[in-house]
Amino acid sequence: MTLSILAADPQGEAALSLLRLAALEARALYPELHAPDAPWPGNEPTPPRGIYLLAWLGDELVGMGAHRPLDAHSTELRRMFVRADGRRHGVARALLEALQAHARAEGFTRLCLETGFRQLPAMRLYESFGFQPIEPFGPYVGDPSSRCFEKQL
Repeated sequence: MTLSILAADPQGEAALSLLRLAALEARALYPELHAPDAPWPGNEPTPPRGIYLLAWLGDELVGMGAHRPLDAHSTELRRMFVRADGRRHGVARALLEALQAHARAEGFTRLCLETGFRQLPAMRLYESFGFQPIEPFGPYVGDPSSRCFEKQL
């Protein structure tokens, strides 16, 4: 099947459907952090210099990723998620490559990200892509479940 990665509206139906799947997975991984009746997450509009991508294997929506500027030189990778049935097909790597290329084209020199301490496959992927562990930044400072990484472009 052909893998396609396309810019998308983060508030569109496709993006929100994947976001809900990602939230379900996060709630299962970290039940102590999520109240059972917590509202479902939403997405803000894409900011200038940012992007929101959706990944399709054939006609199946399988993944998403975004980056949002932190400052003039740094941007944060966000919303990285690949459906379980879309994993092990290079989708996450393709999303990371596309996000990195877009960030470079927009003039960013640093990519940052946060993931949870139980997401070992994600951490291995980021490290294999050249990301290095860093101290928590921004809203993740003081969160014992957060693991933060950066990559210089």
